[in-house]
Amino acid sequence: MSDVAQRRRRPDTDGVVLLFGGRSEIGLAVATRIAADAVVVLAARRPDDLETETAAVLAAGAREVHTVAFDADDTASHTGIIESVIARHGPIGVAIVAFGILGDQARAETEVAHALQIAHTDYLAQISVLTPLAATMRARNAGAIIVFSSVAGVRVRRANYVYGSTKAGLDGFASGLSDALHDTGVHLLLARPGFVVGAMTKDLMASGVEPAPMSSTPDQVADAVVRALRRGRATVWIPWAIRPAFFVMKLLPQPIWRRMPR
Repeated sequence: MSDVAQRRRRPDTDGVVLLFGGRSEIGLAVATRIAADAVVVLAARRPDDLETETAAVLAAGAREVHTVAFDADDTASHTGIIESVIARHGPIGVAIVAFGILGDQARAETEVAHALQIAHTDYLAQISVLTPLAATMRARNAGAIIVFSSVAGVRVRRANYVYGSTKAGLDGFASGLSDALHDTGVHLLLARPGFVVGAMTKDLMASGVEPAPMSSTPDQVADAVVRALRRGRATVWIPWAIRPAFFVMKLLPQPIWRRMPR
């Protein structure tokens, strides 16, 4: 589907900015770009230890910043957190779902518990947050949800297939949810960044893995995401040039593809 076909009217994003993953570099970078005169809620583990993140959002012009305890793996608590935020601070205008783990591929290939941990945090917990968010926003026909997929899920590589498979699942779920929300007044933006040079990949690069071609920084990802949100787009590839590159990669024969690095 072309970008023009995917473009929708600019969503109604008046309301609370809620960031799931209050310490996420990318999530925080997005929040600071849309925080002006808004009430912002940062949801993360150890909510009393978010002074730096709170200061950054206040410096970006937020009217108020609040924190709330959020454990991605405690799926039973997610709906209650959303309901509590709305009760205390008002309806959600933009929800940024930016939590997740990279995990250790080598370890996940032999340790079932670690493979399941990656799958739970990066896929099941995402569904647990996205489902009540969508239902809540649909009830008032307004709001926007930002979901972070990855090009790792477009065609899963042997080098990171555990993480990549969770992104493939999330990408499919979010794409379907976006279609379900069409014409409801609720907008879902699906972001597909390539390799991001930041805190999440710091240890990976320290182990000797080189950043992939067309890598981005958290700020570059945030700029692209906010621009796409304001234009009412349904998807954004970061950088844009990675989209045609992956179209070609999908055509590579499997014997070549399985030797591709991360």
